[in-house]
Amino acid sequence: MSKSRRNNIPNYNPNPPVKKAPQTVSSFLDLMQDGREYQSIVGLQNVTVDLGAEMTRAMKDISDIRKRPNICYIANVLNPVVSNATSISIDNSDDAPFLEMLKCIPSDVREIDIILVTPGGSADTVDYLVKKIRTRFENVSFILPYMSMSAGTIFCMSGDELIMSDAGFFGPIDPQVPSKNGMFVPAQSLMTLISTIQSRGQEQIKKGQKPDWTDIQILNNLDPKELGNAITASKLSTTLVTNYLKSYKFKTWTNHSNGSVVLEEEKLKRATEIATQLCDNSIWLSHSSRITRDMANDICKLKVTYTESIKGLDRAIKRFWALMQITLENNLIAKIYSAGSYFLFRSVNIKK
Repeated sequence: MSKSRRNNIPNYNPNPPVKKAPQTVSSFLDLMQDGREYQSIVGLQNVTVDLGAEMTRAMKDISDIRKRPNICYIANVLNPVVSNATSISIDNSDDAPFLEMLKCIPSDVREIDIILVTPGGSADTVDYLVKKIRTRFENVSFILPYMSMSAGTIFCMSGDELIMSDAGFFGPIDPQVPSKNGMFVPAQSLMTLISTIQSRGQEQIKKGQKPDWTDIQILNNLDPKELGNAITASKLSTTLVTNYLKSYKFKTWTNHSNGSVVLEEEKLKRATEIATQLCDNSIWLSHSSRITRDMANDICKLKVTYTESIKGLDRAIKRFWALMQITLENNLIAKIYSAGSYFLFRSVNIKK
């Protein structure tokens, strides 16, 4: 090309800059911005991050603030590909890794934090894990950076303290029971339906009328086993929460605001009220209802610790959860178990 020809090309640069390869991202935590923890890392390219090292660092930040060790049990509640391919619920497959995590904590340690994220699962498994945890530790706090639903709610009620971020929430404890067609239905919804039909039928009989034919058909189609499961499961949920609150959360509740001594029967009464309320479908309407920390305090009258009330903890929890969110969204991980040097990422194999 002649010199005059080149000079006619707009913005012609005879020495174009050499394009540099994008910088490799080796740490999400180093690039997080306060207040925009997730936004500041979600679009990063050329990422090569050691997730184990990042988790260790994020959990240590929390541990240093709390001055006690922690373990985390995180289910992938964010990636529908994973939840559609495998169970992410609390079940007996959690027994082995959970017990291994507990053994990683030095034997002389009697206080621990449990960072929990779960959609729920088996109340029986929760009760087994609680027995193991409470035998081992004198003081247990649960930290909710995000959701802990259903059986997860039962689980976190077994702590001496419940710590929640502004993004954290738990849910009603009305259990889900299998129906005749294999689908799961809320036990309390089923019991509410039966109670409503019974009340309506009794009123009609008092007026000399016959019960509605539709109501009769609904009752005829109910599976007695399904109804029995609903009653039993609801009783288990409320019994566990009542016992946990009375034994652990109310352990240090010794005096009323007026200075009078709190009696054991008063602890039991208050624990029963909260458990019954959490299992009441007429209050929450949906098994998926999100009970925020403000609702826990104002509606349930359940004392919750806000992460902002502990210096440095809110920032540490937000950074931890942003790291978890980017990890869960972009990997086929069903569950994460972590305690100190212990890591177990339970992955899913998706067949193409």
